[in-house]
Amino acid sequence: MDGITPYTIAIGDEELADLRRRLDTIRWSDESPADGRERGIRAAELRMLAERWRDEFDWRAVEARLNRIPQSITEIDGQRIHFFHARTAQEDAPVLLLTHGFPSSNAEFERLIGLLTTARDGQAFHVVAPSLPGYGFSTPLSGAGWAMGRTARAWVELMDRLGYDRYGVHGGDVGAGVSGMVAGLDPEHVTGVHFVTDPMTAANTATFLPGLAESLDPDDAIDRTILERMAAFRDDGSGYLAIQNTRPQTIGYGLTDSPVFLLAWIAEKLQDWTDVELDPDQILTLVSIAWFARAGASAAHTLYDQAHSHDWGSPAGVPQAAAVFGADPTVRRVMPFPEDGRWTEFEGGLHFPAMELPEVLADDLRAFFGPLR
Repeated sequence: MDGITPYTIAIGDEELADLRRRLDTIRWSDESPADGRERGIRAAELRMLAERWRDEFDWRAVEARLNRIPQSITEIDGQRIHFFHARTAQEDAPVLLLTHGFPSSNAEFERLIGLLTTARDGQAFHVVAPSLPGYGFSTPLSGAGWAMGRTARAWVELMDRLGYDRYGVHGGDVGAGVSGMVAGLDPEHVTGVHFVTDPMTAANTATFLPGLAESLDPDDAIDRTILERMAAFRDDGSGYLAIQNTRPQTIGYGLTDSPVFLLAWIAEKLQDWTDVELDPDQILTLVSIAWFARAGASAAHTLYDQAHSHDWGSPAGVPQAAAVFGADPTVRRVMPFPEDGRWTEFEGGLHFPAMELPEVLADDLRAFFGPLR
């Protein structure tokens, strides 16, 4: 296979010592004068996470656990790409390509990979799960231009290098966009595309769809809820995106130099975008990877690139499925989706089902991709 090198995560002792030193010398801001989280993550909450990161979180145990998943590094289009590549014992099993979103990495899929590669009712999968360029260990970023279209083309090349003639694609957040574009670019090899979303994400995404707000009726209860969520995102929830879409270099200095800044930046989103409480060590695993890989700044640059990209790819002409977590009637109304697609709704979970409800997500992936070849 072309330029694929087995990889082991191995963070140096000096980097661990440097992180502890920085966590020892945090200069804390005062607590917010507001009672809730409307001004950002609470100082007391962040202190608890930072103290656990410094005193209790065992990176070496996490590192050893992640290294049990076969993984490799390759270079595509000048960019280093890190990916998990876990094969099940069934040689002829179907193949799935999983893509995460912001502010995560492929470690988000750790539990899901184990579930998918373990046969259930005779069904298992081979799994490829790369980190997006600029995220996780797919760093450093090689340069500008890594929007979703370029990433999708890199994924097509990756699957070709791995020798997979047929494969399914799955993603959420940015990963949903990339997965749809992979299906549009490579329909002769992609068996189907599976997206995950939730009411908040659907409304947020709708703010970028021209003419959608004008098509909604404020006198209709469902439409009014959508319009209220869209307004809340524009007025209050989109600050993280606005600064990265415009000044990624400026915010990148803080994300690279200050572990507590990076922790606040990522933990706030992981907590705000879930309704199943994540284990603190899940949060700290993703933050640690971003810290050691210096991915806070590079991920921000890819969001800038996407905000300034006009490459939206071609429609996916393959079977499609959507799994909606924390479902309500608003999602179907704003999410463009083919009438013959597979649509499933789940009461729990939100933006990160691979971490919130991995068993539920694994079952839905099996149900959709199992019959596809």
